[in-house]
Amino acid sequence: MTKSEIVPTDVGDARITWHAARKPWTVLAVSHGAGGGIEARDLRALAGALPAEGVSVALVEQPWRVAGKKVAPAPKTLDTGWRGLWPALAAPGLPVIAGGRSAGARVACRTARELGASAVLALSFPLHPPGRPEKSRADELLGAGVPTLVVQGGNDPFGRPDEFPAGPYTLAEVPYGDHGFAVPRRAPLTQDEAVETIVRAVTGWLAALR
Repeated sequence: MTKSEIVPTDVGDARITWHAARKPWTVLAVSHGAGGGIEARDLRALAGALPAEGVSVALVEQPWRVAGKKVAPAPKTLDTGWRGLWPALAAPGLPVIAGGRSAGARVACRTARELGASAVLALSFPLHPPGRPEKSRADELLGAGVPTLVVQGGNDPFGRPDEFPAGPYTLAEVPYGDHGFAVPRRAPLTQDEAVETIVRAVTGWLAALR
């Protein structure tokens, strides 16, 4: 079952598109990055696969995206929007796993403990700007304070898996994947196989949380 709802926040209206499980045990709320929306291949794949595992998936569009703006606002504004829509995510009365891709992953990490998230799913966590490893955002990831899974492309210019510091989180690699988990045509795995790697990693991690 799929339905959408508009949720007012202090920084504008957000939109949640629900992909509901028949008998859910948790809600996975995932938001998009600064350069795209909920049509991202990883978000679509998770929304399609996880309801069968008892996980209701809430795809979250931040207010700036709903308003049709092309540039994401400052992190503080993103966090405000996420806080404002959180009650709607918690409304089913189930544990809520905070998630997102890229900038959305940073929001989930920064606010997880404050909002009472049961865990964090960080897809393509932007560890640093491309070519600027000295501008590390590792403190956001390490400070999440709840069980965390990072799913990272092997060739992500925002941080390859081997650049991540040791910490209290699990890291799953999508070989050859870039920041959007796209793989080159010459790679020894197909794009469908790369997406299946994401789904398998997230499904296994969620099963261990149950």
